[in-house]
Amino acid sequence: MDTKIITKVAFILLAMLGNCRAGCCTKSSGLLYEKEVKPDPVDAVLKQLNQKTAELKSYEARIEYRFSQPLFESETLRKGVLYYARFDNKKSKLRINFQTLKQDDEKEQKHIEHFIFDGVWLTHIDYQIKTVRCHQLAEPNKPVDAFELASKNLPIIGFAKIKDLKKQFEIKLVEPQKEHTSVIPAKAGIQQFIHLHLKVKPGSIYKDDYTYIDFWIDKKLGLPTKVVAVSTEPEHPFGDISEIKFLKPKLNKKLDKKVFDFKIPRGFGKPEIIPLKKKEQSGE
Repeated sequence: MDTKIITKVAFILLAMLGNCRAGCCTKSSGLLYEKEVKPDPVDAVLKQLNQKTAELKSYEARIEYRFSQPLFESETLRKGVLYYARFDNKKSKLRINFQTLKQDDEKEQKHIEHFIFDGVWLTHIDYQIKTVRCHQLAEPNKPVDAFELASKNLPIIGFAKIKDLKKQFEIKLVEPQKEHTSVIPAKAGIQQFIHLHLKVKPGSIYKDDYTYIDFWIDKKLGLPTKVVAVSTEPEHPFGDISEIKFLKPKLNKKLDKKVFDFKIPRGFGKPEIIPLKKKEQSGE
């Protein structure tokens, strides 16, 4: 797996800014009336997500990442734990510990891979081939938030205005249906979730990356619980599918900072250091 994995499994946040209310004036019988336009329900959902994510200080959850390639009838399933913390100095850290791997119909097996991001360096520790890769993604004096990093590859993450999001996607609420029960957590009623469907517009800057993105929001928590992103594949009609589930989440619970510490295990090779590219340094 390459470093893009962290952008696919990072917690899917929508910290959207903006006001969804608008008004217009009409004349009737010589009098001026102000008519309030009803809020778009999609805007209301995005605004609520913004409020919830703004309160997020720490997050821990079991994570399942399924990657399917329909054309090759291939599928892999990774399971692990995700940790995220935002500190008082506005810095944040993210760690994903994958523990198992299941390929197609084979049995699930132990498969350890760790991804740690501290705002500057993304470190990938692969216990199978005993290697460590340290990829610099920001300047030391200009660290970036873990979710800002993710937003470079998954557009619904980040801090974008609702109008900007709608410029790139056609967004709609999907009514709960029986066939959707297979995509939400077991033992949970479909009424407990809000389903948003984001279809990439023809002129979107993401048109070469995705066809559409679906995600389900837990009404009680006010945060996403599942995401399905379908990629664009010009060479064939079947896009690759990335599916991410967040299970048993813990919000704003005390999280030991040591969870983000790591040491290179004994017997591993010398870490491969990948410095920040000049283009990235210049901001181009």
